[in-house]
Amino acid sequence: MKKTDDFAFQLREIILRQSKRANAGHIGSSLSIADLIAVLYSEVLGPIGPRREPDRDRFVLSKGHAALALYGALYLKGVFDQSILDTYCADGSLLGVHPEHALDGVDFCTGSLGMGFSFAVGAALAAKLSGSKRRIFVLLSDAECNEGVVWEAALFAAHHRLSNLVAILDLNGQQALGYTRDVLDLTSISKKWQAFGWIARDLDGHDRTEIARAISEHNFALGSPAILIAKTIFGKGVSFMENRIPWHYLSLNDEQYAVALRDIGVEP
Repeated sequence: MKKTDDFAFQLREIILRQSKRANAGHIGSSLSIADLIAVLYSEVLGPIGPRREPDRDRFVLSKGHAALALYGALYLKGVFDQSILDTYCADGSLLGVHPEHALDGVDFCTGSLGMGFSFAVGAALAAKLSGSKRRIFVLLSDAECNEGVVWEAALFAAHHRLSNLVAILDLNGQQALGYTRDVLDLTSISKKWQAFGWIARDLDGHDRTEIARAISEHNFALGSPAILIAKTIFGKGVSFMENRIPWHYLSLNDEQYAVALRDIGVEP
């Protein structure tokens, strides 16, 4: 098993175990991005060093409600230990439902949809102005494209030729209260981003080789910002959760938990 494959496998197990322990929701949203996060943290981002390292790469989880996937990645990278991970959603913990910048490995608080993307654009501009070669990666949901602030920031990034910025759009086709095609149709989403001046590339959001290749082929030094339109399956890997709207918020009971673990290849 390749390092990235093992990372993705462990990440899915962490998502299920920690969500069950905390009796928390947003499971399907976290599973949706597990392969994207696995590639970023096992192959793409540089060392997750202390904040005083100005040239380190930045990652912004604009889709803040999927924070459990990010926490799992930070744990697997050794940013904090099991005792901290086990405080997810506990009183007084920094590991809340949405990321907090006070937590090691997190640069921006996110969760208000669209704002994280704007933070990433600002971080990319700051890197350009300071002459830094650091790269900025941001992961946003398709539902975030309902927000006008996303398109304002997209125009700004293209105008300033922020080639050091790569966005990844988690195109799982659903959101809290319905399917995106019914709430606000995003048909031809790649063409929309291209019209706003971005390099847009469609890919399979669960094909880890394809994800890594798309990132490696981007020119971070010159040109336009890029967005990877990653087609994903909400709740990927758990049979009863895939593409099911209720699992945006539901938590697992004991029977469902056992089935979910077996689905991803883990004995309860």
